[in-house]
Amino acid sequence: MEIVAPPHWRSIDFISDLHLHSSEPATLELLSGYLDRTTANALFILGDLFEVWVGDDILLDAKSHESQVAALIRRASERMDIFIMHGNRDFLMGSELMAACNSQLVDDPSVLEFGQERWLLTHGDALCLEDHAYQQFRSVVRGDDWQREFLSKPLSERQSIVCGLRAKSEAIKRTAVAYVDVDETAAMHWLESNKARHMIHGHTHHPRTHALGLLSQRWVLSDWDGAASPPRFEVLRMSLTDQGAVQVSRGTGVS
Repeated sequence: MEIVAPPHWRSIDFISDLHLHSSEPATLELLSGYLDRTTANALFILGDLFEVWVGDDILLDAKSHESQVAALIRRASERMDIFIMHGNRDFLMGSELMAACNSQLVDDPSVLEFGQERWLLTHGDALCLEDHAYQQFRSVVRGDDWQREFLSKPLSERQSIVCGLRAKSEAIKRTAVAYVDVDETAAMHWLESNKARHMIHGHTHHPRTHALGLLSQRWVLSDWDGAASPPRFEVLRMSLTDQGAVQVSRGTGVS
């Protein structure tokens, strides 16, 4: 997918890995405050907006945590264009959620044309090639057959299955001695294939700017955690200067 920034976009915000869940209301409060005060013309949420997503029918409960999130995003969409990408936790987000958020679901990866540059946007998990167990799991759950079968189950059963998977994932994270980073050779191949010089992604929870060769960069987004000390809610912002160049900055709840 290619997205061409319209002329009125002067600043764009990028966030990812909020992992919103009813058990962690502090992060939702951070998101609410950020959406109220940001002055960006567009927002890209590059995966894992939710800790889990078991299907759009969760929105049938208007009082659910998920419905509250959708309402917040929809309100913000009256002032800015909002784009949402699947992550490794919420890859079952569908058209009903996008309609509730008044947002557009974007492919992973997608290319954004802004400021005479091409920016490759991805969640990042597909590039963590050394995480062999996850890549095998990903190949299964991203398949149409698995998703069709899973979504055919009752909502309560899906929630129970995902709760078990979440608990297993948390246990693995507590025992892991190192995280798997993006494979930079694969990242360069993606950039070259898409005629882009810069990549923006999340997933690894290790915010940093990496040089890729002599002319390219890889911008890694932070995760969000309202319960951390201090709270994490970093935003990456791209802004156009009066000369048409792009400036990239990091901040907490950029205004």
